[in-house]
Amino acid sequence: MHLFRVRLILALIVAVTLVSVASTYFDVLAHKHTLRVELERRIKWMDMSVQPGVTGALETGDPSALPGVVELLKTHTGVLGLAVYDGQGKLLACTGPQEVLRALPYGVIQKSIQKGDVVSAFGHSGDWQWLEEAQPLHNGNALIGTLAVVADAGYIRSEGIAVWQRSFLRIVALVFFIVVVTLAMVSWFLLRPMTQVAEKLRLLRLRADQTEQPAESATEKFTIGDWKLFRPLVREVETMAESLIAARASAATEARLRDAGEHMWTEERLAVHMSDRSGSSRIFVVSNREPYVHIRQGRETVCTVPPSGLVTAIEPVLRACDGVWVASGSGDADASMVDAFDRLRVPPDDPRYTLRRVWLSAEEESQYYDGFANEGLWPLCHIAHTRPIFRAADWECYQQVNARFAAAVVEEMEGCTNPVVFAQDYHFALLPRLVKAVRPDARVAIFWHIPWPNPEAFGICPWQDELLDGLLGADLIGFHIPLHCNNFLATVDRVLESRTDREHMTVLRNRHLSTVRPYPVSVAFEGPLPELDPDPEEEAQAEQEVAFARTELLSGFGVRAESLVLGVDRMDYTKGIVERLLAIEELLEAHPWHRERMTMVQVAAPSRTRIPSYSELGLQVEETVERINLRYQTAHWKPIVLINRQLNHEEVGRWYRAADVCLVTSLHDGMNLVAKEFVAAREDEDGVLVLSKFTGAAVELRDALIVNPYDTEGVAEAVHEGLEMNREERRRRMRRMRRQVMEHNIYRWAANVLGDLRELRLEGGEGIEIHRAAPVSEHALHVADQKRA
Repeated sequence: MHLFRVRLILALIVAVTLVSVASTYFDVLAHKHTLRVELERRIKWMDMSVQPGVTGALETGDPSALPGVVELLKTHTGVLGLAVYDGQGKLLACTGPQEVLRALPYGVIQKSIQKGDVVSAFGHSGDWQWLEEAQPLHNGNALIGTLAVVADAGYIRSEGIAVWQRSFLRIVALVFFIVVVTLAMVSWFLLRPMTQVAEKLRLLRLRADQTEQPAESATEKFTIGDWKLFRPLVREVETMAESLIAARASAATEARLRDAGEHMWTEERLAVHMSDRSGSSRIFVVSNREPYVHIRQGRETVCTVPPSGLVTAIEPVLRACDGVWVASGSGDADASMVDAFDRLRVPPDDPRYTLRRVWLSAEEESQYYDGFANEGLWPLCHIAHTRPIFRAADWECYQQVNARFAAAVVEEMEGCTNPVVFAQDYHFALLPRLVKAVRPDARVAIFWHIPWPNPEAFGICPWQDELLDGLLGADLIGFHIPLHCNNFLATVDRVLESRTDREHMTVLRNRHLSTVRPYPVSVAFEGPLPELDPDPEEEAQAEQEVAFARTELLSGFGVRAESLVLGVDRMDYTKGIVERLLAIEELLEAHPWHRERMTMVQVAAPSRTRIPSYSELGLQVEETVERINLRYQTAHWKPIVLINRQLNHEEVGRWYRAADVCLVTSLHDGMNLVAKEFVAAREDEDGVLVLSKFTGAAVELRDALIVNPYDTEGVAEAVHEGLEMNREERRRRMRRMRRQVMEHNIYRWAANVLGDLRELRLEGGEGIEIHRAAPVSEHALHVADQKRA
């Protein structure tokens, strides 16, 4: 740091001195030029004053009179010296310093005689400096002589020296001032924040062993002040601090689990696992929802991450393998952020993989997504007593969109050997077959995130044959629970000509083997491990914090209550929101002492509002909430608070941690991650989960209070039991559920799916080198159908 300051001071001194000297030099030149012009003007005036007397003496023809006239005129005009020459340039008379007159250049006189005009020149001799001006004298048209007037010009040099002297003092003062100000600015705006950054990093290093500290609180301590010039550096340092804290916490957790004879999957472990096992393979993920969305906010473009467990699970894999994520561009600024090939590198702060965006028109969104996917397949698979709607136009659009996504995937795989494709959900049932038709060397997996119904229910779909055949193009087909796998195998066995092996859960069709496996999806478990012997003081403090948070959250809605029942869902008819509200009404009727003591908060984020059934559901929920509140509410209390907007992860987390009971009563759900999110958020190991038996989560979270969501009285009694349950029982149940979620988190899910896919033996596809892939289109689907026929 000392050497830096010395170099900075020397550089400033040299720079300021050079600039000041150059500026002074040009100032002196300009000043001298001004003085010289003024002297020339003055000597002309002198010449005009002297000329009549000299001319008169020359006209008399008596040269003896010239010395007296010259001496008289010199004294009268105050010039330095005068000299008179005849027409041939012979000196006739002169007055002034002899050494000056002897040094006068003769060429000036000659030039004046030859030109017949005034000629002037500066000269010097010893300490003398002068300006000589030669003026020809005429008598009529005849040249009778030349008058030379000599003026002292020494003061011009003196003035220049004086300017240099004055400038030297000014340069010294300026250098001193600039050096002091610059050092102060560097110290305040550069060295101070850099010192703070260094101090923060030092504290981070010293806290490296304090892995029990929560990541959020640790990150807050490393936040640097608001230095506008250094905001990019500050963001990078804060990001690095967060990464280091998370890495240390993950490493410590891994060590603790290893010491306990267990193992836990983390983001880092998943990345290393896939990097070690992928070899030369590259992973290509296909989903309808993109991991990063660019939207315009005023004049700025903001990059947001949509709430999705899929992003949490898949990103570490793509980061480790530099993969590609193919998804639909949904943000209003998405198109402005991609290159000519619709690609961009993400994440924005640390680009590690490629996002390929596929563009859909409003009509395609309406028919493919709203129509066939969500008005057809969604109610068909959930069996929530909402009639599925199938339209030929929607099916046609669904085929076209699947073909377009398949073409994008194949294009991205060009030149890649043994690629791995991981398609997501019911939006892309046809994509596996389309990709396999062009790239048989690709390992293709698809995970179906929603339930798979029994064969009778799925038979409602007019195009079940095509959907099943498309899915069976995959090498690995994943569902949440074994029941969904068995339903799928039964459907295939009934609909298609194939060889179904229930024991090994495989389907052989057209010499292609598809493996079907259950992979219960989960959430990222970031909290501390369950403790067998918690500190009583810490327990009491945690209980007080939860009570305070509950009071603070409810006060924002003007409600006072001792206990909180929470529901978090999309506004969807499969979530059983209306039935849940009726159960709360039944609870207040059957157990009136919960009135003015318990409030239910229902978070219902708007979803698929363009579909009529969803809009009707929203109105029905609002009407039910209003009716129940009018029946029971008081001045400072109401039984139900409805939050009908999308909450971010932090907001939902606060509600999870403040709730006494979390109510998950889906009528039918593939998994329902709300149940697992609630369990993962309860670091205090408290709270009760009331869970529908028609969710996939009920297979894993056995310590929840399992209910039939259609039985409103049974749900009401389960909520009552949860509110009245003693603390020891609540903690016992929550501890076991947290361990389940911890050991089977989202990273383990991704590792299991992609690991099993990697271990599968392909029939003739492994090792095939594809130099250039042909585009996939509807024609490819037709050709594939003809080949199968």
